[in-house]
Amino acid sequence: MYDYMLGGKDNFAVDRLALDQLAELVPEAVPLARANRAFLQRAVRYVAAAGVRQFLDLGSGLPTQGSAHEVAPEAQVVYVDNDPVVAAHSRALLEDSGRAVFVEADLLDADEVLARAGALLDLAEPVGVLLVSILHFIPDPADPQSAVAALRERMAPGSHLVISHATTMARMEDGDRARFPSQGSSAAGADRTPSEIRAFFGDFPLEPPGLVQATDWRPDRPKLVGDWSLPSSLMAGVGRKPG
Repeated sequence: MYDYMLGGKDNFAVDRLALDQLAELVPEAVPLARANRAFLQRAVRYVAAAGVRQFLDLGSGLPTQGSAHEVAPEAQVVYVDNDPVVAAHSRALLEDSGRAVFVEADLLDADEVLARAGALLDLAEPVGVLLVSILHFIPDPADPQSAVAALRERMAPGSHLVISHATTMARMEDGDRARFPSQGSSAAGADRTPSEIRAFFGDFPLEPPGLVQATDWRPDRPKLVGDWSLPSSLMAGVGRKPG
């Protein structure tokens, strides 16, 4: 479905039908997906320009349509997802990519992810860790905070952590959230405030412009009068491990 939203060809009729129905109910779904992919591409270019030559994309889904290995073709890229169907299709797609591989693992198991990725990446050197549009699908009881903290601890100095996270309350002060208890965790994941999203970066300083709307993170061009703005909020940022 995500591939179809991005205008790709690696999708099936059932994906297209489901997405067309979703788009009728949630018109912002496709623009949000495309804004998210555009942020990933800008962030990967930025991290690669900082000298990072390896990326770990967690909860990647199908690595197609402008994924990290296409944006940074000189880098080694490891994609990680726990969906066996995604795994099968991804391995076929990446067969001739040269510097990109797929690992089937659960991003919440940092030890397993790093053990398997460590066979393909040099974790003693800086790595760009991508958690793009995935953490909002993981509710707090699953403790994604601890999993991300374990990743941060094992990342070499100079590594970058790239996160985008959807929220319907990005413009609310934290104190106001108490008035909207039904907007908290749900079966689909968690709706977190900007400060809660910022916490995933731990003590990593954020690269300018900080944690902002995805469309505002180092855009390729200035916004024009009449530019369409996202009706929902997709917060995005890039942190760098000091050292």
